[in-house]
Amino acid sequence: MNKYELAVVVTTKIEDEERTATIEKIKDLIARFGGVVTNVDDWGKKRLAYEIQKMKEGFYYFITFESDSNCPNEIEQRVRIMENVIRYLCIRQDA
Repeated sequence: MNKYELAVVVTTKIEDEERTATIEKIKDLIARFGGVVTNVDDWGKKRLAYEIQKMKEGFYYFITFESDSNCPNEIEQRVRIMENVIRYLCIRQDA
């Protein structure tokens, strides 16, 4: 099992319940593909480095999980098409 961190930026144009549901959906995807979520770090609303889709702010989440090597590819394919996700990045953490 490798350790990974998934950084997700969620749009500010949705309600709190939808934002929470989006993060829960991502956590369910990780579990469905054999991963185990170890931590979810909510950084709250932050200013973006540059404007994306005419938005200047987004909600930042960092999800730490453990899984085998094919899980991040499956997660990225599904997160890529989520409407509420502005940006994402999954990286492997070295021990």
